[in-house]
Amino acid sequence: MKWSVVEVKPEPHHRLFVRFQDGVEGRVQLRPEELTGVLAPLRDEQFFAQAFIDYGAVAWPGEIDLAPDAMYAQIVGERDELKKVG
Repeated sequence: MKWSVVEVKPEPHHRLFVRFQDGVEGRVQLRPEELTGVLAPLRDEQFFAQAFIDYGAVAWPGEIDLAPDAMYAQIVGERDELKKVG
């Protein structure tokens, strides 16, 4: 799958650098107000920094993960917006 994550680097302020199998890479910003329910532990910066890759998805201890296809769409969408502006 093109949106399989092959690299993840947690950054401050709930941001992730991700690189996908097809070479697309970029940063994904998670908004703290969206970190509710099962994602609530991600509000803690130290916990957030424990991100790892699990079967092509960004994950954290406790079986928390993010949909790689949504992150891929966000990164590609931002690039498309920049092309329109530029």
